Amino acid sequence: MLGYIFRRLLLAIPTLLVMLTVVFILVRLVPGDPAVAMLGDRASEATLQTLREQLGLNQPIAVQYFEFLGNMITGDFGKSMVTGRTVLSEVGAVLPYTLELTFSAMVLGTLFGLPLGVIAAVRRNKWPDYVSRILSLIGLSFPGFVSAILLLLCFAVWQHWLPVMSRASSDPVTHIRNLILPALNLGLIMMAYIARVTRSSMLDVLGEDYIRTAQAKGVKARTLVMRHALGNALIPIVTVVGLYFGTLIGNSVLAEIVFTRPGLGKLILGALQSRDYTMLQGLMVVFAIFVILVNTATDVIYGLVDPRVSYKK
Repeated sequence: MLGYIFRRLLLAIPTLLVMLTVVFILVRLVPGDPAVAMLGDRASEATLQTLREQLGLNQPIAVQYFEFLGNMITGDFGKSMVTGRTVLSEVGAVLPYTLELTFSAMVLGTLFGLPLGVIAAVRRNKWPDYVSRILSLIGLSFPGFVSAILLLLCFAVWQHWLPVMSRASSDPVTHIRNLILPALNLGLIMMAYIARVTRSSMLDVLGEDYIRTAQAKGVKARTLVMRHALGNALIPIVTVVGLYFGTLIGNSVLAEIVFTRPGLGKLILGALQSRDYTMLQGLMVVFAIFVILVNTATDVIYGLVDPRVSYKK
């Protein structure tokens, strides 16, 4: 397995290189001069030129690109053009909040989506199936910011059950209450994806010959579904969870902005407003690294849930 993980990480290097190149290009397509954004419109041209030289913005694009790659490879993500603090320290201060929200939404989506999909497949074309499909359709139809606003209106503004602003708190109870709405918002979307994929995968497995053979032998329905059917239907489900993790991190940025929650979302928004190239580059690279690591972990989990997967290839 260690050899397999090592090979997967080697294959991730070209992907990371492409993503770093895309990040470099996209950041420089952002309109506006970072020197003007930092010093203001009233700054003299000499002062602006001095700042550009300090930041290396006056160098040719090719020189900036290879310097950027070298810094990323050595783990030097640079310093923020606005605060002067290192990008890693800025990211490290808020990353736990984003990861907390992402994993909470993943747990909620899996806990509710998996049984919902299993029940829908077992009770196909009956009322539980119809309820599951309607809930999944609703979860997939609403954009994340729309569902976030609806949740705020229902549970925070009208009922006053939960706080409007999801701020960090040292009190565990208050901290959990602040986490509920943004985690529920992202969890509903993930629940819809998992429920639909689980239903489809379970229906395929339940139609296999070995399932009918087990039924003919008198295997209990619960054992048949949970041990024989669900175990063999997990590969597509694990794939969806792994692929959606990257999307979930991206959606968490929007949720943090809507719910006024600390995290990478506010950091990205501030970097965009101030034209902080270094911070934007660092944040995008962090997102890319997380996606690559999750995809590698997903491939490894395949072998844990399905022994037919070989690590020798």
